[in-house]
Amino acid sequence: MLTVAFALVEALGGWWTGSLALLSDAGHMLTDGAALALGAFAAWMARRPPSERHSYGLGRAEVVAALANAATMLLIVLGLGYEAILRLKEPTAVNGGAAALIAAVGLAVNLWVMRRLHGHDMNTRAARLHVIGDVLGSVAALGAGALVALTGWTRADPIASLAICLLIALSSWRLLRESLHALMEGVPQGLSVEAIGGEMARIEGVLSVHDLHVWTLSGSRTALSAHVVIKTMGQWERLRAELQERLHERFGIDHVTLQPESTTRPLVRH
Repeated sequence: MLTVAFALVEALGGWWTGSLALLSDAGHMLTDGAALALGAFAAWMARRPPSERHSYGLGRAEVVAALANAATMLLIVLGLGYEAILRLKEPTAVNGGAAALIAAVGLAVNLWVMRRLHGHDMNTRAARLHVIGDVLGSVAALGAGALVALTGWTRADPIASLAICLLIALSSWRLLRESLHALMEGVPQGLSVEAIGGEMARIEGVLSVHDLHVWTLSGSRTALSAHVVIKTMGQWERLRAELQERLHERFGIDHVTLQPESTTRPLVRH
């Protein structure tokens, strides 16, 4: 609500001062209000318990929200970049001092909102990406407004907008690829199937591991399933507990499904 409210203030300020940077940041903040709402709704859905139709729960809603937010950011960047290029070709008058003052207040608002976003899951990172874009936009508007006020060089305004667009586009593209990777059941970023299998096989009593799969359940939950070849079935309860503890401590994986086998088979990974 705070983000949307100040977006309206920045829009009026951008229209009054003629600052593209302020208008860009205002449009960005309006979409960020929707992005934050989408992220909050996805987080609420992810906490709902499993059901007969969704046995894993609705944790994937966070990944879908991250994908939607990243794609939206790329579209916003394209629009702002196009407008900035037009302003470079035909500079317009900008009230730099007033634009810088409004941008400074916007920077304070965005920094406060960013501090309220905690967590490292994909959904929270997507929401934070939008807010970081707002912070950078406010910094650009502040710097451009000050430069225009001091030197009268109005091209500083669209140049600042282009620089911010490039930074936001790079972050958005990385998040978009990660979200698509998660939806395609890819191994989560930072994890290696080979490293996980090797760590499991190092436990005394485990002969080999095969049919090992690791995938993303939600923005913050990772699942694993594997066939574990052991010496005797009588050791399984102890080994299962050790495997689960090792996977939790070394890789942060808690949703684990393990199938024991008492015959040796070649190590095969899919």
